[in-house]
Amino acid sequence: MPEHEDQERTILALQEEILQLKQAVVSHAVVDQAIGVVIARGRLPPESAWDVLKDVSQHTNTKLRDVAEHLVQWPRCGWLPPEIGRALRTALERRTHAVGHGQRG
Repeated sequence: MPEHEDQERTILALQEEILQLKQAVVSHAVVDQAIGVVIARGRLPPESAWDVLKDVSQHTNTKLRDVAEHLVQWPRCGWLPPEIGRALRTALERRTHAVGHGQRG
């Protein structure tokens, strides 16, 4: 019986790992889409858009994936949570100013 229990534990662990990997792939896609929204909105290069996304997450104390989901839905629904909207405007102003003055990101 112990061998059978070990196999069951291994199967459960592998199933959990597969689920986590699937979630990571979906999360990565949402983050990439949000970077695209920031690029379009702020007319920034991708690396600066990534920094904006991180800044918004940090300044709102919101998970990056959650910020990304809001940004991806924003063009369709026309609404952002106020704190995310404020943090996005601030981060875009900082980045746009830096890029406009020849500074990197």
